[in-house]
Amino acid sequence: MASISQKTIHQYLRHNKKFPHVWCSGCSNGIVLGSIIRAVAELEIPKDDIMMVSGIGCSSRISVYADFNSLHTLHGRPIAFATGIKMYKPRMKVIVVTGDGDATAIGGNHFIHAARRNIDLTVIVINNHIYGMTGGQFSPTTPTNDFASTCPHGNIDPVFDVCQLAIGAGATHVARSTAFHSLEVQNMTKEAIEHPGCSVVEVISACPVIYGRMNKKGNASKMMENMRDNSISLKAVEKLPEEKTKGKIVRGVLKKDTNIPEYTDSYAKLVERLKRGNDE
Repeated sequence: MASISQKTIHQYLRHNKKFPHVWCSGCSNGIVLGSIIRAVAELEIPKDDIMMVSGIGCSSRISVYADFNSLHTLHGRPIAFATGIKMYKPRMKVIVVTGDGDATAIGGNHFIHAARRNIDLTVIVINNHIYGMTGGQFSPTTPTNDFASTCPHGNIDPVFDVCQLAIGAGATHVARSTAFHSLEVQNMTKEAIEHPGCSVVEVISACPVIYGRMNKKGNASKMMENMRDNSISLKAVEKLPEEKTKGKIVRGVLKKDTNIPEYTDSYAKLVERLKRGNDE
């Protein structure tokens, strides 16, 4: 496959709408947007065959900038909208872009049931550990003891592991990377789009202006360096002793199962069986 040129990437952007973008300087969302676009371009999927759905939050603005069919929906509800689209247009590639709060707090119920059903959605969870757009409230992934506008004395909540939540709920393809590893995100997104079932890709990202500032994480460059230095590949984890991997962000494909029936296929078979008058 030839390399994806900058000109190709531009073909997937809506140049006449909402630019310059709304993201703060140093935000990782633009990096993730580029990785998604390059994944789609390498797969050579026609733009009209893609539906991108997002909810509310900084990361959810991605659907405004990408030149696909798109829905910018309600807070916590993108997976619900995406489920309806996939049921009506099962051959369409449906990509959900969501944040840690959008997906695992108000949208948590939709998240776990999409995974349980194994419906063929690609869910990109951009995890910046905070609600950035609405004032810096803590989210289900804000690390314990870290600070946010709604926990100025430190967060006492335990943390959701997005990938383990997806695996436990039944998603059949689950992966994690960081915004620093943009090529890895691109390849994981490609694999997730091609997987016939519920795919979740968690991307650890930087929010230097809100989360980083509140928790003295340094500027955007420092936060990117932290992703590089404090993450480790799954293959390395399997070879190293526990003390060498403790506290590290584990990157890689954490689950891949192609033996579980995909939901829209099962639904289509049910419809055909009922048409034949066979309700056994």
